[in-house]
Parts: sequence; structure tokens; C-alpha cells
Amino acid sequence: MQDPRYPIGPFAYQGPQTPERRLDCIASIAEAPANLRKAAAGLTDAQLDTPYRDGGWTVRQVVHHLPDSHLNAYTRFRLALTEPTPTIKPYLEHRWAELPDARTGPVEISLALLEALHRRWVPLLQSLGPEDWALTFLHPEHGREWSLDEVLAMYAWHGQHHTAHVTRLRDRMGWS
Repeated sequence: MQDPRYPIGPFAYQGPQTPERRLDCIASIAEAPANLRKAAAGLTDAQLDTPYRDGGWTVRQVVHHLPDSHLNAYTRFRLALTEPTPTIKPYLEHRWAELPDARTGPVEISLALLEALHRRWVPLLQSLGPEDWALTFLHPEHGREWSLDEVLAMYAWHGQHHTAHVTRLRDRMGWS
């Protein structure tokens, strides 16, 4: 049986990407808000409050997590583009997911936030030149520098990963 924590498999960076692969990643990031909206469409409050796996976040928490995470990624991109190897501020995503707005707030707010954020982020990504993808930031929790190339690949995966948490739960539960 597939690990429900990683419905599309764990993230794996294969090294510097080709220009074509970058375009695919940007397209994936561009599609993430619509894909998440479709995955969450029509769910009742009880369904939104169902964990996608034993011990996992609820669908509602997953939906709220995506803009939280992508806002941090967008900021990290901007820092790397404007400062020499900035040290980013990590955040405790599991604790953010336990805050009242993430546990009980309407998902429409986060769906709209994700859409607005991606309307800003995607044109920025599309504007980057080949040299920009090698820019880095230091992630103190990981103790290493991350290139924008790797972060792009990770966030293309990230949107698909969490959307799959919702769609796989819908499939398992028979929610049409």
C-alpha cells in the first residue's frame, strides 16, 4: 500500500533543471490554486474536518496550509533575488496548522489568497533569467543553501502533493 503521507511520492530534486522542466514547474505552480479549489469543491464542513490520513491534518488544515507555505516561498524567492544569500526565517508549519483560523476558518479565504498570491508569483517566476535560478538562500533548519531552481521544483511538487491528499481522500471516502 502507498504511504498516505506522500500520495505522489516524496520530493526528490534531480539537480539543475532544463529550461523546459522549469516551464513545467511554473505551469504546475500556476495550476495549483485551480486544482486545489476543484479538489475542495462541494465538501461539507464535516468532510473538510476529516483528516486525510490517521494522525494527519484535516482537509481544512491542508487547504489553509498551502497559502501559508506558498507565501513563505514567495517571500524567500524575493529575498534571494534582492539580497546576497539571505538567511530565511523558518516557521513551524505544524503549529500554524493548529491555529484557530487553520482549524476552523472558511476554506474560501485561503483558496482566494492562494489564487491572488499565485497571480503575483507566477509572473515573477516567468520573468527570471537563467542566472537567477542559481541564486540561493540559507535555510538554517537544513543547514544549507537552497537554489531557486531547487525551490521551484519543490513548490511545483508541493501543490500537487497536498492537492493529492484531498483528492485521494475523496476517492477513498467515495465523495463525489
